[in-house]
Amino acid sequence: MRKLFAFGLVFLLGLMALAPVGAQNTESLVLYSGRNEELIQPIIDRFIEETGVQVDVRYGNTAGLANQIIEEGANSPADVYLGQDAGALGALAQAGALAPLPDDILERVSPVFRSPDGLWVALSGRARVLVYNPPLLEELGLPLPDSIADLTDPMYRGLVAWPPTNASFQSQVTALRLLLGEDETLAWLQDMIANDVIPFSNNTALNQGVLAGEAVMGLTNHYYIFRIYNEDPDAPIALHFFPAGDPGSLINIAGAGVLATSDQPGLAQRLLLYLLGTPAQQYFADMTVEYPVIDGVALDERLTPLDQIEPPDIDLSDLADLEPTLDMIEDSGALD
Repeated sequence: MRKLFAFGLVFLLGLMALAPVGAQNTESLVLYSGRNEELIQPIIDRFIEETGVQVDVRYGNTAGLANQIIEEGANSPADVYLGQDAGALGALAQAGALAPLPDDILERVSPVFRSPDGLWVALSGRARVLVYNPPLLEELGLPLPDSIADLTDPMYRGLVAWPPTNASFQSQVTALRLLLGEDETLAWLQDMIANDVIPFSNNTALNQGVLAGEAVMGLTNHYYIFRIYNEDPDAPIALHFFPAGDPGSLINIAGAGVLATSDQPGLAQRLLLYLLGTPAQQYFADMTVEYPVIDGVALDERLTPLDQIEPPDIDLSDLADLEPTLDMIEDSGALD
């Protein structure tokens, strides 16, 4: 009997030795994330803990990772791409790099926040706004502009800021090109420069500059102001949403898609479903004060609800047409 037991034990140990390492948990994904690790990793860690699916997250620049996927082609290890701009998602869709998503994912969000071909979905919304310093504006006796086009008026000379190298700003210029045309958009850029627009390196610096009085107002995303409010709830800074579908009130998104080359499409879709669930959507709403894209998620009470904003009528997938925008910004002299 002892010999039989010993033989069985040796046989079992032999089988275990032949088994591939990690066979006990073969479910894993590779996520390319254009959103920063500080924001994304905690919610990915929750997904891992709740599902047991391992996720290898590779962080980088939104546009850079999209280009990397296109260059990698069929050899890309990525299963899921997460970007902070609809333009990058649109570029991947145009390149045939994304797989169609099932209805149970697509139907969770409004049609305006997903690919018309069902290739990507939004995970959160970010509004383009004008941030301004109310005491300074009142001191100057100036009204808030009704349109982004009004910022070229001489009464705002030397008062307006923009971040010309910022991806969100560049997407806004792409929207202007689509809505107003090439000539009018180039003229707007040149008129802004002629009106002594103040350049900042990024949105954070711009918002701090408006708070400090280095500029009276500036073009930015809506959520940066709340980082200031977290430190000083009474800070003299506020948001202005351009009315009546003005091109300045673009609602862009952060979103995700499943790679067409993924060998784990079911698991990849499971991650997207998780990120569109109420707990994850509430996490995004609380952490970044972005707009949730599903119903039933509490919005920061200081934030203007989406149904009170009048964005321009635009297909967010078209924001992928970025190269002419970059050429136009450079040709206008905005980067000089």
